[in-house]
Amino acid sequence: MTTSLDHTSQRHHATHEVLNQAPPRVDVDEFALNPALQEAVATFSPHARVERFHEIGRHVGTAQYQHDAELANIHTPVHHSHDRWGNRVDEIEFHPSYHRIMEYSVAHGLHTSAWADPGQGANVERAAGFMLVSQIEAGHGCPLSMTHAVVPSLRLSPELAAEWEPALLSRVYDPELRDPATKSGVLFGMAMTEKQGGSDVRANTTTAEPVTVGGSGGAGDSGCHVLRGHKWFCSAPQSDAFLVLAQAPEGLSCFLVPRVLPGGERNPFLVQRLKDKLGNKSNASSEVEFDSTLGWMVGEPGRGVRTIIEMVGRTRLDCVLGAAAGMRQGVAEAAWHARHRAAFGATLVDQPAMAAVLADLQLESEAATWTALRLASAYDDEEFVPYRRLATAVAKYWVCKRGPNHAYESLECLGGNGYTEAFPLARRYREQPVLAVWEGSGNVIALDVLRAMAREPESVAAFDAELAAQLGSHELYDRHVERVRGLIGRAAADPGAAPGIARRLVESMALAQQAAVLLAHAPAPVAEAFCLARLGDDRSAEYGALPDGVDIRALVDRA
Repeated sequence: MTTSLDHTSQRHHATHEVLNQAPPRVDVDEFALNPALQEAVATFSPHARVERFHEIGRHVGTAQYQHDAELANIHTPVHHSHDRWGNRVDEIEFHPSYHRIMEYSVAHGLHTSAWADPGQGANVERAAGFMLVSQIEAGHGCPLSMTHAVVPSLRLSPELAAEWEPALLSRVYDPELRDPATKSGVLFGMAMTEKQGGSDVRANTTTAEPVTVGGSGGAGDSGCHVLRGHKWFCSAPQSDAFLVLAQAPEGLSCFLVPRVLPGGERNPFLVQRLKDKLGNKSNASSEVEFDSTLGWMVGEPGRGVRTIIEMVGRTRLDCVLGAAAGMRQGVAEAAWHARHRAAFGATLVDQPAMAAVLADLQLESEAATWTALRLASAYDDEEFVPYRRLATAVAKYWVCKRGPNHAYESLECLGGNGYTEAFPLARRYREQPVLAVWEGSGNVIALDVLRAMAREPESVAAFDAELAAQLGSHELYDRHVERVRGLIGRAAADPGAAPGIARRLVESMALAQQAAVLLAHAPAPVAEAFCLARLGDDRSAEYGALPDGVDIRALVDRA
């Protein structure tokens, strides 16, 4: 009997020690560990209070924040169409972790601080904070972005702006659906696309008929319409109000649709279902129906696209910010793993094949980060309106398209660990494609670039001036800009054939855009590596196949 017990006890002893695994990547300052973001903030907002970014960086680096990010994506939003007594309520329930994440971001002004405290560097600083939180939890960036982006569109109707802006610009997070007049803080969403049209919003069938109502919470009866129809994608349906496109008697127009009407009555806003998405799980996206739903016109009648495009431009910028933040997460996790893991007799980071992959991932992340902050700086200066019209679309196309493969390659650096849900890069891999799809997928963006070039030649001149400022800095860059100018000329000379080369054109413009900002501002090893690896004849389609001349160690050290 004694022998048997001893034998059983031995079977329960540990069979091995846990060795050669990276420790948890927690209790770090994500801003302090990101030299590209630090340098870009110093370049484009030299008077920024950088301690606030260190505070955000430390907060998102905690184990608790990372756990909240995980929980918010495991316990996804739930739609409750009716309350227990049968009343239609269409409420969206979130896990408490989501509310903690949202409360932190709103309290730090990562939704509307650039409007609440405008001035030189305001959009750069808001972008840097937005990127730091999005690096760890991406889904909640949607309502932050929509709320930030709605302001310029709303200001086209000063009465509505005066009514809504105080709560929009506050730093109070109040997720309860009730009379907006009783709330200190509100969030906005957007609903444009329909089943039959998608990106072709002029095919929308939702109607808007003018009516007279007994008050609208400060805006009077002016512009009030009854909406009927559907929306195939409605972002952040838990929000307090939305910008919506609908067909008014004058043509496609833009409307502000509140969830709760003045006095507390629910506006008919019928959530049909939440979208079951590949990624972006913490964020609620939905299909909605409007049936006698009240909305107030924003901007000019019949100019709905022109009105809402002010919002779309800003959300496209945030897609670039989000994709760049995802790249930073990918390479940071990959580098952390490689610095703590050994194989075949050496630490991974010291092995040439792995070092080349990490260097290339870091190069892509650097280019995206510098481009994102340069683009944000263009929103701080009205002088750059023509530049940002073209540059935003170009960057949105390229940076967001580079995101998914960057996430995959980063994930592969962790081996089998990276492919499990216990590590964050599986979630990031699912997350990155949405930034390329939303706010205009690839062909839509590429064709939008052609349209902007044809209708707003001043945007082409401004974009070219940005590139021309760096001519003479690098031979490969000079040759590439010559190719870009040739493609622009070709598209202008034959508009009918231009769509056939649209993607080739926009890709070449994007690479020139990234090279220009790196040559102007980034450390020399980064700019040199980019020109060699992305513009040179020896460039490769795969990460880690870098040409001769790239300072691999310098890039790895920055990762």
